[in-house]
Amino acid sequence: MWIGTLEFDFLLGDVHSLKEKRSVIRPIVAEIRRKYSVSVAETDHLDLHRRSGVGVAVVSADAAHVTEMLDTLERHAASRPEVTLLSARRRLVSSDEL
Repeated sequence: MWIGTLEFDFLLGDVHSLKEKRSVIRPIVAEIRRKYSVSVAETDHLDLHRRSGVGVAVVSADAAHVTEMLDTLERHAASRPEVTLLSARRRLVSSDEL
């Protein structure tokens, strides 16, 4: 089994409150979950209104499939016009390493 994770660090545009932040981040998280059938959640910068950390996890029997999914997810995150992707940290682990 292979486990892949991505941690996105987003900078939000014209956002002035945590309520506005939620209205930007929630649709992104929901779309990633629905479109790619992966685990995803807002995980960092919870108290800042112009930054957001979003974590994604993918599990598969094939390392190549996990890598392909992580590439696709990173391209999707970078293409969102309402946020700027500051960084994407990636990790690929075999269950034998755990």
